[in-house]
Amino acid sequence: MSAIKLNIIAEADAIRPPAPSNDARAPLMELKQVSKSYGTGKDKISVLKDINLDIKAGEFIAIVGFSGSGKTTLVSMIAGLIEADSGDVLKHGRPVTAPGPDRGVVFQNYSLMPWLTVFENVALAVDQIFKDWSLEQRRAHAEKYVRMVNLGAAMDKKPAELSGGMRQRVNVARALAANPDILLLDEPLSALDALTRGNLQDEILQIWGQDKKTVILITNDVDEAIYMADRVIPLTPGPGATFGPDFIIDIERPRDRTALNHNEQFKKLRAEITQYLMGIGIDKKQAASCDNITLPDVRPNTSHDWNRDNPALKPGLNDLGRPRYLEFSRLSKIYPTPDGNSRVKVVDGFDLKVKKGEFISIIGHSGCGKSTVLSMTAGLNSISEGGIILDNKEIDSAGPDRGVVFQSPSLFPWLSAFENVSLGVDKVYPHASRSERNDIVEYYLTRVGLADSLYKKATDLSNGMRQRVGIARAFALSPKLLLLDEPFGMLDSLTRWELQEVLMEVWERTQVTAIVVTHDVDEAILLADRVVMMTNGPHARIGKIQDINLPRPRSRKALLEHANYYRYRESILTFLTDCDHTH
Repeated sequence: MSAIKLNIIAEADAIRPPAPSNDARAPLMELKQVSKSYGTGKDKISVLKDINLDIKAGEFIAIVGFSGSGKTTLVSMIAGLIEADSGDVLKHGRPVTAPGPDRGVVFQNYSLMPWLTVFENVALAVDQIFKDWSLEQRRAHAEKYVRMVNLGAAMDKKPAELSGGMRQRVNVARALAANPDILLLDEPLSALDALTRGNLQDEILQIWGQDKKTVILITNDVDEAIYMADRVIPLTPGPGATFGPDFIIDIERPRDRTALNHNEQFKKLRAEITQYLMGIGIDKKQAASCDNITLPDVRPNTSHDWNRDNPALKPGLNDLGRPRYLEFSRLSKIYPTPDGNSRVKVVDGFDLKVKKGEFISIIGHSGCGKSTVLSMTAGLNSISEGGIILDNKEIDSAGPDRGVVFQSPSLFPWLSAFENVSLGVDKVYPHASRSERNDIVEYYLTRVGLADSLYKKATDLSNGMRQRVGIARAFALSPKLLLLDEPFGMLDSLTRWELQEVLMEVWERTQVTAIVVTHDVDEAILLADRVVMMTNGPHARIGKIQDINLPRPRSRKALLEHANYYRYRESILTFLTDCDHTH
């Protein structure tokens, strides 16, 4: 059944909730020894096992779950969209057997009717649930919730005319308009940029504070969970996922994001939850050692002093720190406007000098041109004004001397992980023997934790595994410059943390000059020697540069414990907040 149908059923099926219990202390919602599996026989997979949870009326619960841990299955059972194999799902002490408007659901995807306006999408649910109301009552009710999520000016627009954040607001309005007892939010903000995500977090909290709805939020963002919830409950990785210990968020409301950086309780909870999740999520199988694989001492043909008659050994790292190894000089990008009658300068005078072996993070709000800068550096987008110099040579086209890792790795689905990496290695090491090239491929794939998946086809790999292949491929080219465009943006927190560790571990060995574009403040600090902050577009440029003087090698655990970490974090968050007000 499609997500659209599921969402409409959950919000529009006119089933009245049972009468509440007279005991005010009784939980509003209870899950007792709930388990759920899919498949049969040898193909049967346990998704959830022995789930126990009591939820009080008016409570805000955040469940931190990771990809494949069964979090959407959990929400669907509470919503009454699917049944548990065993155990009890109870509301007011009575079994949940079907969907109903007492449980409003907002899924991760935008399940809107594209041919209806914002108002009509919300009214669709209202008309089904409140059939005994007059037309005027139903219209006023729908308008109330459209305006509540600040979409009054977009009342007559269709979904195609809305941004991702606005479409998700329509989903929230539609769920709230059903007047539910419980609001179920299944990663509703994960696909949004940091600024839009923060704004919607505040809107949901404001609505929750007014109506005191009971809220269950599924998220993979620890900061979001702590900022919004009364309790944070981790869901262990599947199969057979179950709940970990409750973390009580006893931080006074309302909560201020900037002030939290100075809150010792926030720091303590953040470290405890993060470390717990990392502890339960480390995949021991991926810890394969590659110490028995030697990286051949051959230099790629992308090295400027390489020649076919003298394929010298790979150079050492004795020229690390060479100034102006990479230089951006008054770099600008101009695009025509949609009507073709004028032009807009998206990036305006980007100036930066990068040392050899330096790791740079570029951060800023959506639309600030950070990916545009990266694509021009990769030679995939033409330069309108200014120039880029890499190792004394001006960049004017794409080339294998720059390794690029995109948010979604471009792999050939019919080729194995090994074959996907080999394609590039064969091009930049034509002078090496076949065994040497194979060793290069195997070394980097093993280094990123794919020793057991070398010959699996790309179609059989998870998103996280495919991104590992992309990282291995980029490093295997031994590029002069590594470019990463939000490489972990589509992954859940646990996978993202693991791959950040992988990236840092491999980078420590290669010391390749690197630039990462990210919207994640913690990722920017964790990876970089300097964080470059860009102002809002159009006419975006560098607004501030923060030096990150933290010891290497780095780990997320050490980062959270370092005395300067929260000072760096506040510096970047303050800049981003100030940019939010300078449109």
